[in-house]
Amino acid sequence: MTRHYLDHASTSPPRSEVVAAMGDWLARASAGELGDPGRIHHEGMAARVEIEEAREAIATFVGARSREVVLTSGATEAIAAAVHGAAERGDHVVLAAVEHSAVREAVGQLVEAGTHTATTVPVDGTGRVDPDAVAAALDAARTAGRTPALVCTQTGNHEVGTLQPVDEIIAVARERDVLVHVDAAAGAGHVPVSFAASGADLLSFSGHKFGGPSGIGALLVRRGLRVRPLLRGGDQERARRAGFEHGAAIVGLASACAALTDDRLSAEAGAARRRTDRVLTSVPGLDGVRAYGDPRARLPHILCLGIDGIEPQAVLLGLDRAGIAAHSGSACSSEALEPSPVLEAMGVDAHRSLRISVGWSTTDDDIDALLAALPEVIAPLRALQR
Repeated sequence: MTRHYLDHASTSPPRSEVVAAMGDWLARASAGELGDPGRIHHEGMAARVEIEEAREAIATFVGARSREVVLTSGATEAIAAAVHGAAERGDHVVLAAVEHSAVREAVGQLVEAGTHTATTVPVDGTGRVDPDAVAAALDAARTAGRTPALVCTQTGNHEVGTLQPVDEIIAVARERDVLVHVDAAAGAGHVPVSFAASGADLLSFSGHKFGGPSGIGALLVRRGLRVRPLLRGGDQERARRAGFEHGAAIVGLASACAALTDDRLSAEAGAARRRTDRVLTSVPGLDGVRAYGDPRARLPHILCLGIDGIEPQAVLLGLDRAGIAAHSGSACSSEALEPSPVLEAMGVDAHRSLRISVGWSTTDDDIDALLAALPEVIAPLRALQR
């Protein structure tokens, strides 16, 4: 059976350039050509040159200076480092109700410790946060005697794809001298990201979401801003993140970034939108199926469908038997079979959703297979209700 992978928002297969770059690094390391990049011997310096060239490619990709790039194990670590690192600036954090669990948990740790309070800003029915609501939350915190340390937002939602008004949120925070962290894990590699142009103070992303390797990501820290490191021990990453550098993953991430030139990013985004739009236009013909999120202001590769009255596990298993990999809800909640916090915040059915996400390796045949399988999976499940 031919398989059709439509779960790129969870993880996207590594690109061929990535596999080649990582294989080359490992081969050279195995041959003894690359050593500890923190040492001054020949092998260490060779590794250091490779990592710094990779850092430059990563920085260029996200519109940052190379010295602003702190390499991490992924977006989850980068988010935790941003939240905990910025926490010393005050005692209050503002975040949207649709943030990824990595953001919610990091903020929750501060609240549980008793050092901070937090305001969760509601969203509208499409999952969009109102910048005026963010401003009101910051002002209310100050009125209550709190000092806002950080505002957390995201480029686009990881579950329904809705784009957030990042520029406007940054503007209201800047007016109030509050730091802003942007979670770009769902957006980087699918829409243009420019750290410098955004004016954000902190930005996180992960390589495996757009065809890079797993286990590598980055936290961008605005030049001149110092935040306390989350991981301490060694002086790696200019003493901003301790731990031996994962050289193979770093050069793999850099190769994914280098491969995504402006033209290629635009072409892949256009193809992704055409394919998810095909699914979107099929929704009216499917019994009890609706689309969630903003149909226009959304990430091009993510589409979330609500399926009335049918448990998502049954739909996912039916699709899997038809050779299609998809997902329901956010990746960090589905294993516990809990309702989606994102959909709850939007005021829609948080228990029954299907997320379709495409990527660099998706073909029109994959969408053809999905559109053929969906009615065949849903119809018998719907019949059981009657």
